[in-house]
Amino acid sequence: MTDRRELLQVAPVPGEKKLLGLLAEFKTPQELLEGAEKVRDAGYKHWDAHTPFPVHGLNDAMGLRGTPLPYFVFMIGLSGCIIGLLLQWWTNAFDYPFVISGKPLWSIPANIPVVFELTVLFSAIGAFFGMLAFNGLPKYYHSIFNSKVAKRATTDRFYIAIDARDPKFDAEETRKLLESLQTSWIEELYEVEGDAS
Repeated sequence: MTDRRELLQVAPVPGEKKLLGLLAEFKTPQELLEGAEKVRDAGYKHWDAHTPFPVHGLNDAMGLRGTPLPYFVFMIGLSGCIIGLLLQWWTNAFDYPFVISGKPLWSIPANIPVVFELTVLFSAIGAFFGMLAFNGLPKYYHSIFNSKVAKRATTDRFYIAIDARDPKFDAEETRKLLESLQTSWIEELYEVEGDAS
């Protein structure tokens, strides 16, 4: 694939713009998986893969760990459960005890509907905001939007983008690594005017 490899510099005047990273294009999911394994083994930490559909095995190839989101949602839901119980105990049995038809002041079965609703509500809110936080969202801009070819990531191409902020990033060495893969295109991503990244 070396003969089809091209290098495109997006910025009109390279050198005056800040290099944001390198983008490599792959034609098949298998090529992407092999490339991701090599980038992972090279020790890069700030990089990502962009695909038009989920690729089985990509998480392992990228060396991604499991997300802490389920634990976060569980803890937030548990706090909703506890708050629901304490709220009903405080209002019904402690702050304003009021006997109705001889029923006990505090009874777990009578409190289950409110506890259930608060547990679900807190879990949903925790999942929504936790997902945003763990994904680093909202992000209104990404350097890959500067690419002229990355739009095909939503149709039929696969990409690896290595961020220039990676401690291991060196423009020449990283380009050599990408060129050693089965890439069909390598592109340098530069900062453009008004870039908010």
